[in-house]
Amino acid sequence: MTKTLYLMRHGQTVFNARHKIQGWCDSPLTELGIAQAEQVAEYFQKEQITFDHAYSSTAERACDTLEIVTQNAMPYKRLKGLREWHFGVFEGESEDLNPPNEPGATSYGDAFVKFGGEGSLEVQARLDATLREIMEQADHEQVLAVGHGGAMYMFIQKWEDFARVRQIRFSNCCILKFTYEAGEFQFVEAINHDFSTLGK
Repeated sequence: MTKTLYLMRHGQTVFNARHKIQGWCDSPLTELGIAQAEQVAEYFQKEQITFDHAYSSTAERACDTLEIVTQNAMPYKRLKGLREWHFGVFEGESEDLNPPNEPGATSYGDAFVKFGGEGSLEVQARLDATLREIMEQADHEQVLAVGHGGAMYMFIQKWEDFARVRQIRFSNCCILKFTYEAGEFQFVEAINHDFSTLGK
């Protein structure tokens, strides 16, 4: 049986707006972030997309996004396995301090490991194991999982050619749609909404 996973990034946060590194630390959604999630809720309604199960990272920004998107109409489970990339001592600091990364590079590699963070393949393996465990459950046919941009970026690289991954905007509330069958994910599409009129 072919199942469907909608893997979604949280809405804009205070740290996003101030260009700070978040990782496992947290900051709340901004008013724009809340409006972004509300627009995605309208999209799911319009497209008649419903979910039999929902999951979120343990971060408040992801939980709040999920609750808005589902309009608090369904229970969900919080999983540590869906958390963002752990950036060690860089967390809470300016994005200007991120390690150098060549244009078009697939990841930061192990740059954060010596600073107490995770390596890129560690993040990828964590997300992959968590999402496989979710999708392997018998009654999970159409699933929503709300997480984080960096972790999503690493996860999709396991299942899609990097040339295509490079074309995706991992913006706030970006949705990556996958099918899942026989232990394999298949990337279908990336859905990014136009939020340009929000807050005006």
